[in-house]
Amino acid sequence: MLRQTATRLTRPCTQLRLLIRANAFSTSPACFANRAVVYTETGNPADVLRVQSYDPLPPPPSDSVTIRFHLSPINPSDINLVQGVYPVKPAQLEFSGQQVFVGGNEGVAEVVDVGTAVQGLRKGDRIVVGKPQFGTWSSHRVIQAQDVIKLPSRGLSDVNAATIIVNPPTAYNMLHSFVELKEGDWVLQNGANSAVGQAVIQIAARKGLKTINFVRKRPDLDNLIASLTELGATHVFTYDALADKSLAKHVKQWTSDRPIRLMLNCVGGKDTTAMTRLLGDNAHLVSYGAMSKQPLSLPTSTFIFKNLTAHGYWQNRWYNEHSRQEREELMRTITDLKLKEPEHEILDLSSETSDEAATQRLRETFVRMEQGFGKKVLLRL
Repeated sequence: MLRQTATRLTRPCTQLRLLIRANAFSTSPACFANRAVVYTETGNPADVLRVQSYDPLPPPPSDSVTIRFHLSPINPSDINLVQGVYPVKPAQLEFSGQQVFVGGNEGVAEVVDVGTAVQGLRKGDRIVVGKPQFGTWSSHRVIQAQDVIKLPSRGLSDVNAATIIVNPPTAYNMLHSFVELKEGDWVLQNGANSAVGQAVIQIAARKGLKTINFVRKRPDLDNLIASLTELGATHVFTYDALADKSLAKHVKQWTSDRPIRLMLNCVGGKDTTAMTRLLGDNAHLVSYGAMSKQPLSLPTSTFIFKNLTAHGYWQNRWYNEHSRQEREELMRTITDLKLKEPEHEILDLSSETSDEAATQRLRETFVRMEQGFGKKVLLRL
């Protein structure tokens, strides 16, 4: 484990400096400026994460910009990454000869300094990062301009801006990339109350598409159904309904002239297999998650007799395959949709007078999240 250095705002100096361009932490006496959420080994976030201070950054290289993060969400995939069960590598930097990881994949930031050769960006621009697993749980970073996605200047709240890079584009691209859907067509999905699921409902409703949505049974089910219906859901069921043979009959009646050709899956397991029985011929099943941690099992007959096509979707791959201009166009498209802000809570650690106090609050929040706290948590460092 990396030994924590006690750092307080009341002290005149700290011995930490983050040199982003060199991907290294180094030590030198300077006054406190910034913080990041770091860890040195994977495990339970409430045990392994801590808040670490570091000094002001040097001016950015000619092809880069310095950014200040305002809000950075804690997503399920971020937690999985800290736990060591997500199949990508986190941002890794060197501190005092040891490697540390910086958490976070998403967040809204402001450009505060611009390299001499950078074009199309200026101080004050609001941006998000298109580089996967950049380490957004930090206050300031230096990043190459090519990895920055500029956001529209208007029409987007800070909360929506902080959560725009992953879930809404995933929903939008899955609805547009696999099947050419027209007004009146149907979409089937599980995990409908997830951030992607709610975005799917809203985007589909704006396009005149109808949705059949599945969620887990829970004590506040009626409130959840009402909430999803308000967003634009056509029908909402629990997975228990899949055992009722009358459901298939109802779906067939509803979709008789428009058989379901697109199903979105973030759960996996036997319930997802049962949902495929509701699909029409030549349908496409798109998987973007596996929340049940169970394998996706599909009967061979579905492929032979219904000509089902199965896909996997990962938004990071889309960013890797598209230009900065295409990324910014997607952000404008998402902004114009005016999606509802996710229910959220802001964890503001910027006022904590020591790294130890900030770490304690951070870990307490992760304990609450582990116990089923339902709101999206956004960090401010």
